[in-house]
Amino acid sequence: MIDSMNHNQQIIPIPAFKDNYIWLIHNGIQAVIVDPGDAAPVNDTLQRLNLNLSAILITHHHHDHIGGVAELLEKYPKTKVYAPRLEQYAFEHIPVGEADTLTLKALNLEFKVIELPGHTLGHVAYYSNNHHLLFCGDTLFGAGCGRLFEGTAAQMYDSLQKLAALPATAKVYCTHEYTLHNIKFALTIEPNNQALIQRFKHTQKLRDINTPSLPSTIGLELATNPFLRSSSSEIQSSIQLTDACDLEVFSTVREKRNHY
Repeated sequence: MIDSMNHNQQIIPIPAFKDNYIWLIHNGIQAVIVDPGDAAPVNDTLQRLNLNLSAILITHHHHDHIGGVAELLEKYPKTKVYAPRLEQYAFEHIPVGEADTLTLKALNLEFKVIELPGHTLGHVAYYSNNHHLLFCGDTLFGAGCGRLFEGTAAQMYDSLQKLAALPATAKVYCTHEYTLHNIKFALTIEPNNQALIQRFKHTQKLRDINTPSLPSTIGLELATNPFLRSSSSEIQSSIQLTDACDLEVFSTVREKRNHY
């Protein structure tokens, strides 16, 4: 899927590994890459489109998100790399955190940094107010959320609430093609959600022709993502937690998803 922001800028998913997407933002001349776990497909795309790499945005330290950075910096040594302040990286980078705003003049983009502990303790997202674009790594997925490798359920719940508060029109660019499997799980605990049923049909059609299910939107996630729907009476009933707080519901749903 190629997503046009305006007449000059586009966002392209570069497939990598089994189910990763490396997001490429470009204006026909300059490019920004998000979470390049593998340099080869990025280099191929940059060369094919005759683009210069001006910046790299990193959401967290897992190898499938940073494995290609060193090689890309060898080829494009003037590239600025932005990475979470609370994590350690072997490559030269500019540390960023919650209070920071990045201005990428080459593409006329401004990103607010949002700290999202949960999947990892230092995980961040990049949100563009002027274009309503969210690059959220492995925190929010299509109809799902990331596993708790380092953080707690409470941290992940709070992080997801930050994202849920963004405009409903904000486009969600996460980094794995997990949507269809996530929807199938969601239907086991909220089978009567009509928006979810429609999303399943639409996503199945997309995947049948090998088209990415992303980007999503915050509005769509609020309507169909069980990790943003702890207050759903059907979900609470399905997991037998009708009198529980939202965090307990979220924690139970996350644990069930781990074994699905």
